[in-house]
Parts: sequence; C-alpha cells; structure tokens
Amino acid sequence: MSVEVTVNGLPLPHVVYHSPSGFEWGYGGSGPADLALSILAHYLGETVACRRYLWKGFMWTGEMAEPTALRLHQKFKWEVISRLPREGWTLRGEQVAEWLRSRGVTPPERAVVYEGRRAG
Repeated sequence: MSVEVTVNGLPLPHVVYHSPSGFEWGYGGSGPADLALSILAHYLGETVACRRYLWKGFMWTGEMAEPTALRLHQKFKWEVISRLPREGWTLRGEQVAEWLRSRGVTPPERAVVYEGRRAG
C-alpha cells in the first residue's frame, strides 16, 4: 500500500535524506523522518537549501549553515509525525507554526494544509 502526502492538494516535495522510497507516519522510522524534514523544509521555505546542504555534503565541510528544518526534523518526527493516525491525517500550517514557536523559532505564517492518506 502506498501513501500520498499533499500540501494544499499538490504533492509535497520530498527532501530525500533517510528514505529514498518515500514518506510514512505513525512510528519513528526513516519514512517518517523524511516526512518531518519535508514538511518543515516546505513550511520554512528551505526545501532547496536542505537538498543543497545534503547533496553537497555541507554538513561535513562546514561551508554552509545547517537549515533549521534539518536541525529540528528528528524532534518533529518524534513529537508530531510518529503520533499521526496510520489511516490518514491533516496538519495545518498553524499547527506547524505553533510547534516551531515552542522550539524557539519564529515561523512564517503560511496558509497551508498538509494531508496524508493511504492509497491502494
């Protein structure tokens, strides 16, 4: 069974780091880690920066500051993504912003809705 994750009805861009096979949720594995990273990167406008950081290997060379989404995605995975219902979910931008504020990040205000569902 495959999963579909959208943002405002369009496919959520996948920032591939832990799971080249795609997104998951409801537990603490590699698919949920990529979902957490991809949601945070999208919400913060860091999708390109995260991909560039990972692709170029800047994490090892210190040539570029680590994007906020990369720095926080594992906590977001455990505190939010791992707790999402397996059958499907909706996560509003306000919820992402609230979580970011609780971590000391001043988030943008974005009118977005992330949704995940099982297909097939």
